[in-house]
Amino acid sequence: MTDTRTLVDYEVADGVAILTLTNAPANAYSYAMMLQLDRWILEARMDEAVHVILITGEGEKFFCAGADIAMLQELTPETKYYFCLHANETLVRLEQTPKLVIGALNGHTVGGGLEVAMGCDLRIARQGRGKIGLPEVHLGVLPGTGGTQRLTRMVGKSKAIELMAEGRNLTFEEGLELGIVNRVVEADSALDFRAKAVAWARTFCPPGRASGAVGLIKRAVQTGGETSMDIGLALERELQQRLFKGEDAAEGIRAYNEKRKPSFTGR
Repeated sequence: MTDTRTLVDYEVADGVAILTLTNAPANAYSYAMMLQLDRWILEARMDEAVHVILITGEGEKFFCAGADIAMLQELTPETKYYFCLHANETLVRLEQTPKLVIGALNGHTVGGGLEVAMGCDLRIARQGRGKIGLPEVHLGVLPGTGGTQRLTRMVGKSKAIELMAEGRNLTFEEGLELGIVNRVVEADSALDFRAKAVAWARTFCPPGRASGAVGLIKRAVQTGGETSMDIGLALERELQQRLFKGEDAAEGIRAYNEKRKPSFTGR
């Protein structure tokens, strides 16, 4: 399972960490790719200059086609289990990072690729350039990297079962209607789409947006949404108190009273 290639490219520009899956032609993920993705998620989490994380795929055709099927065929059942376990842990790390994560779907986003995308907080897709779906049933297996759970929470039990049991792929526009995709944009090329996705990501960065508040809104929803109402409300209060102690809350309140636009720092 050793692979020394660069499978995830990492760069930071104007507060946005851009992680690009680079395993041509379909950007399918292996254990080696997940190790690199995991590493860069931690790097972005710890970097105070990073306010938003954006994940996209290389090229015109694929965001990610899911797990590398040829690789899976070579693994023992036990090794397959540990591979899936690590992939699950990597996506949970995305969800637990208190920074907004955006999936920029530049092309087909199927199987484990959609599971990666659903591990992001928001999803932007290139109009007319791809399909989304969880077709694992056609391989005799289920979506094993969080797909059964995250899709259910997005679209409800009945629709999730229908989509996974049929193994049917949807257009990005159909995904938008179901709430799987947040927005669909026109783009003349992959580079144009990437630029538009990064521009959207930057709207969640300082000085225009209090990125710390955005990150803790995410934490309140991701963690609190999986608990009881009283525990969720208690978490919300504690996160709010953390924000009240920060510079951005003071700036936001001051700017409102002074009738001007705030200039946030992310602190």
